[in-house]
Amino acid sequence: MNQGVSLEVATLAGGCFWCIEAVFREVDGVENVVSGYTGGATVNPTYQQVCTGNTGHAEAVQVSFKPSKISYREILEIFFSVHDPTTLNRQDADTGTQYRSAVFYHNEKQKAVAEELIGELSKANIWENLIVTQILPLDTFYPADGSHQEYFSRHPEQAYCQLVISPKVSKFRKQWAKRIG
Repeated sequence: MNQGVSLEVATLAGGCFWCIEAVFREVDGVENVVSGYTGGATVNPTYQQVCTGNTGHAEAVQVSFKPSKISYREILEIFFSVHDPTTLNRQDADTGTQYRSAVFYHNEKQKAVAEELIGELSKANIWENLIVTQILPLDTFYPADGSHQEYFSRHPEQAYCQLVISPKVSKFRKQWAKRIG
């Protein structure tokens, strides 16, 4: 039963979806995070198809959150702090269009917030290079299969988790301690 709790959804691509998912699972006010794919042409793509870079999809997450506890802007601020929005089609060693930085907006309000924040971040010169994050309307989001959900929490001993995901989660915890749920 819904008891009046309304949720909003943000769809974000910032490289490997395991990294972004691991961070948002810790955010106070976030109810659910689903790893998947969006922004491409193939209907219901598989992980293997997306990894080729030929489907046009980006690895992305859908973050369901309570706007009464955390704003969409704060979701985006966290997103921009845990990935490099200045590298085109790349995050760390992961390269290809499937690892691009993108905000897939659900409505015009989300689009406006994303454009405003990117403008502010660009003026602040936080990064040496220009922000290349795409702002695109959400078309269809395809959840990844279960083996890709909650990957970091299920496989913390794996090298990728230790070398790539763990530092991003640690950075988030340090920078956003007030937002940990």
